[in-house]
Amino acid sequence: MSTRVNPILLVITALMLAVAAYMAFWYAPTERTMGEIQRIFYFHAGSFWTSFVAFFLNAVGSVAYLIRRNPRWDSLAAASAEVGVLFCSGGLIMGPLWAKPVWGIWWTWDARLTLTLLLWLLYVAYVMLRSFLPDGDRRAVISAVYGVFALADVPLVYMANRWWRTQHPQPVIAGDEGSGLNAQMWQTVMMAWAALTALMVCYLLVRMSLEDGQRRIEVLRRELRVEDAA
Repeated sequence: MSTRVNPILLVITALMLAVAAYMAFWYAPTERTMGEIQRIFYFHAGSFWTSFVAFFLNAVGSVAYLIRRNPRWDSLAAASAEVGVLFCSGGLIMGPLWAKPVWGIWWTWDARLTLTLLLWLLYVAYVMLRSFLPDGDRRAVISAVYGVFALADVPLVYMANRWWRTQHPQPVIAGDEGSGLNAQMWQTVMMAWAALTALMVCYLLVRMSLEDGQRRIEVLRRELRVEDAA
């Protein structure tokens, strides 16, 4: 798989982000009860959904590495975890900015918020684990096993406000009868998610390229050490 970022992809991503911002702030109608602050929802939800995609890719890369032992799959796992943490952090930052005007509090330890924070901590721990372990197959295997385990929290986060009473409202997307979004709101949330997903792909390709470069440097270092020892 190529890890070069095509300039055309960068242009398309920038245009998609611009369109998503326009739709979020001007195209989508103002929500009846929350007012203008609700507009943060489009990038708040999109950031989390994008992080879920990245964490799923981390698990795919982890499983594929355990089966194939191809270092490119380990690069995918490492890069997607870091990118997932980035987007999850964005969602966690935007959440309190929305919550304070609407709920009157910055944070509460309800099921969804707690599980989301746990998800963020799990993948921060994944990134730290990789930095502490020496390069090579052992690091890749341990990280892969951990990555598969960590993914289990993603469906818990998604289902939290369906299974438990939480501060979050009941789902407006794929929720019960009577739930749902205005057509313009639905178009906006999907556009925002698509734009953020394109941005994730750009970040992912760059990070995988860096990971591959670091691996090649480590191989050269080992070869030099062998030559020096000889």
